[in-house]
Amino acid sequence: MSIKNNVGVALKGFGMGAANVVPGVSGGTIALLCGIFGELIDSLNAFITPSTWKTLFRGDFRGFLDKIHGKFLFWLFIGILLSVFTLAKLVTWTLRLYPVQTWAFFFGLIAASALCMLRDIRGWQAKDILFTVAGIALGLLTSTLSPAETPDSMWFIALCGAIAVCTMILPGISGSFILVILGKYDFIMQAVGSMDIPVICVFAAGAVAGILAFSKFLHWLLARFERQTMLILIGFVIGTLVKVWPWSDMAAVSAANNLTATPGAMHIPAAIICAVAGAAFVLILELRSGKKA
Repeated sequence: MSIKNNVGVALKGFGMGAANVVPGVSGGTIALLCGIFGELIDSLNAFITPSTWKTLFRGDFRGFLDKIHGKFLFWLFIGILLSVFTLAKLVTWTLRLYPVQTWAFFFGLIAASALCMLRDIRGWQAKDILFTVAGIALGLLTSTLSPAETPDSMWFIALCGAIAVCTMILPGISGSFILVILGKYDFIMQAVGSMDIPVICVFAAGAVAGILAFSKFLHWLLARFERQTMLILIGFVIGTLVKVWPWSDMAAVSAANNLTATPGAMHIPAAIICAVAGAAFVLILELRSGKKA
């Protein structure tokens, strides 16, 4: 890879990291729109393929790096880490002070992602609609779950890392949203913002274990049932839109802004602008990936 390509991969990783910081937004969707989703899954799958490690044990380090797409993964995760550690405080700050505008941006981003993925599906059949509806139902069910009261024990933090990272690489499913469901989103964001090294390390260890275990299954699933899997995921994206509707909880919005739930407090013009900005962000990524295809 040239320096330009390395920086490009890092920027895509930055976008994935930014998406994964947000409840309801999927880093996998960004990877899909940027045209790197397939290579990412292939790279992760290579880590748990015996022939890959045989290459390393034979002393062929360069061959090992080629099999796992080493340079690609290195620059991608550099971008992801930079994004997570720089944006964690920003996202929590905007959600606290500008909840309507922030969720409107996320709503536009997710809705545009769903439309882009729907457009890529060709030759619709009745069974395709059923898979999509099933995904919508699953998204609605997941989105209406209330955050659970869960322990702060290190074993549970590692488990959260394993579960969340699996969803972070799936288009349409947000790892941060799973952390919300598990009752650990604020806990992990605060740990990242305050550089709580023990919590971060335990969460990261769980994430590494989870992604290595899950990537093999995902690689198999996409290889054999790609269309069905993507239709369910697209439906899931659509179903989760109820979770990021800017005015889904006007009581919380009003409390955050010290306002009553009046039309003036709903920030409708600003929300529309932010939603359009979120949609435009996805469409720009889609156009760029289309030009590279």
